[in-house]
Amino acid sequence: MNLELIGKKLGMSQVYDEDNNLVPVTIVEAGPCPILQVKSLDKDGYEAIQIGFNPKGKAPNKPNKCQMGKATKANVEPQHLSQEIRLKGEHSFEQGSSLTVENFSDVKVVDVISTTKGKGFQGVVKRWNFGGGPASHGSMFHRRGGSYGLCQWPGRVFKNKKMPGHTGTAKRTTQNLQLVKILPEKNLLLIKGSVPGSKGTILTVRVAKKSKVSN
Repeated sequence: MNLELIGKKLGMSQVYDEDNNLVPVTIVEAGPCPILQVKSLDKDGYEAIQIGFNPKGKAPNKPNKCQMGKATKANVEPQHLSQEIRLKGEHSFEQGSSLTVENFSDVKVVDVISTTKGKGFQGVVKRWNFGGGPASHGSMFHRRGGSYGLCQWPGRVFKNKKMPGHTGTAKRTTQNLQLVKILPEKNLLLIKGSVPGSKGTILTVRVAKKSKVSN
């Protein structure tokens, strides 16, 4: 089942499940996502649909001619965000229709694609979980990374060496998160598990690709 929605992370809460257990959840505003364009194998060389999303509280950007043309053809308002979903085989998606959280009513497990929190420039202890040196006085080696360079051969630092640098703001996919509850009237998904990013982060929710639970 190839199904995706663009959404926004709103924050965290907690709800009771069917067994009366208190479950921590992340609240995601997902959709509605109008289908702006349907691409076919004969015309475009591949099969896909392009969906849009307008987050609440954020006015859409001034659309360019291409975006305006797609919105006009689909008979929808210009969208703040858009992205493509690749498809395989036959499908029933039509231009102008919308994808909503109700399409996930039979889904139990999802993947979330998002951008992690930015943490700026960090040392090796925080960035790579190094243990550090002795904490006693006089050691002069507390939170450093140690020796990075090599001798005459090869006379350089190897690629992918773990060193201080920028941390966070990276695209990550968290797989197999439990979809606890759907609130169709508010376009909300309640997801249990680690959802990357801070409040307000734009993300993609899709049906889990590697789950052992049958959706």
